[in-house]
Amino acid sequence: MKYVLGIDLGTSAVKILLLNKAGEVCLEETRAYPLIQEKSGFSEQDPEEWIHQTIDALQSLSRKFEGNIEDIEGISFSGQMHGLVLLDEKGNVLRHAILWNDTRTTGQCKEIHDRVGMEKLLSVTKNSALEGFTLPKLLWVKENEPESFSKASTFLLPKDYVRYRMTGHIATEYSDAAGTLLLSISEKTWSGEICEILGIPPSLCPPLVESHECVGTLTSAFAAASGLSPSTPVFAGGADNACGAIGSGILKEGDSLCSIGTSGVILSYEDNGELDFGGRVHYFNHGKKDAFYTMGVTLSAGYSLHWFKDVFAKDQDFESLLDGIDKVPIGSNGLIFTPYLSGERTPFADSIIRGSFIGMDAAHSIKDFVRAVLEGITFSLHESIQIFRENGKVINTIVSIGGGAKNDTWLQMQADIFDATIVRLKSEQGPGVGAAMLAAVGAGWFSTLEECADVFTGKMKEFKPIAANVQRYKKLFRVYQEVYVSTKGLNQQLKAFRN
Repeated sequence: MKYVLGIDLGTSAVKILLLNKAGEVCLEETRAYPLIQEKSGFSEQDPEEWIHQTIDALQSLSRKFEGNIEDIEGISFSGQMHGLVLLDEKGNVLRHAILWNDTRTTGQCKEIHDRVGMEKLLSVTKNSALEGFTLPKLLWVKENEPESFSKASTFLLPKDYVRYRMTGHIATEYSDAAGTLLLSISEKTWSGEICEILGIPPSLCPPLVESHECVGTLTSAFAAASGLSPSTPVFAGGADNACGAIGSGILKEGDSLCSIGTSGVILSYEDNGELDFGGRVHYFNHGKKDAFYTMGVTLSAGYSLHWFKDVFAKDQDFESLLDGIDKVPIGSNGLIFTPYLSGERTPFADSIIRGSFIGMDAAHSIKDFVRAVLEGITFSLHESIQIFRENGKVINTIVSIGGGAKNDTWLQMQADIFDATIVRLKSEQGPGVGAAMLAAVGAGWFSTLEECADVFTGKMKEFKPIAANVQRYKKLFRVYQEVYVSTKGLNQQLKAFRN
């Protein structure tokens, strides 16, 4: 039997999957690492932690693997998007990585819009400047840490840094490069024009490769440390959302995805890079060659539930926390939650807004609060679906993956709020499977990702919208939308009191 490895470098942990040719997950390992949050709005990680935990997970997997290590015929990657890793000319990390959920760069986003111009920015990158993207982070380092910036030889995205340490080869691929705000989405080249306008040396931008492309084999040192063979081919991989789409079979026009991890995503496949959403949603290159996807993002989706559990129900596990929420009526007995714990991305692009519980009274129980959190997360994601539908996209069926696919009540809630059939997959391992599929195609097991998806993915259960629930949620959604409008000014005033 032959195998491939999918390495998913997430925000909170690295997850490694070993799959065989039938698409079965044979082994998996997960290792966590911490966030570094020294100030409000700052979110960083030590890239060395990614390397240490990835090696530790691979060592454990290698020890458990009962086959010939040479039968692992490929490794590929999925990774958290947008994070900035700066390297000097010797390949050493110059500072901690600034992550996608860091919101310090509001001033730099304004600078990009002012100097480049919104029309030019959207025509080249298909995206407006948001705090999470890589380019504002580069400008922040340039303006606030000029010594580090002057020493920088290249930047990498998080998963690309891990791959560099495994192979010694510096590169990124199009799906992750699309999230930097430096890539011409349609032309698939770095934009020299944007670099020139903003004073970013084009030499900082790494070489570009396709997601399924082999970029080398493991260095002897990494192979020895991990227990893998130094002859193992390593393939470029993709951004986490692109890999989540691949691993869910989102590979043709009309396919859509709801992914709830730390952040939440509504993603829809696009055949070309020529549609115009006016920057209201993200527009990125897919991990499938010459394909694209559009995407709306809720910054604190699964994170909102984790936060609630850690603060208010630390002694409970998630299963017990969610047990019984099906008995709480739609609307959580008059309680609404907005999941703006780290600001918001879609549809507001607001780094200052923060979350709210609206409608609390003494009769509410913890289950009311839990259901309100789930409803609030789902309402936020629905705002992205609204934008797609307003622009003429037909969304009748959505594959749901991540934490939101692990609970039947939440899946039915998604069907009712989205007014669409929700599909849960037979084997749902998210972006890690997509990464493994890129390795499988790269290794020659399949000629296309579509062929691979026929083997590696499959539907298990569908959740149909219930007409009465759809109507009730439509009324509640209008109330939810008013909360942002009503609290925006209050949060701007409260910003001065945040640590």
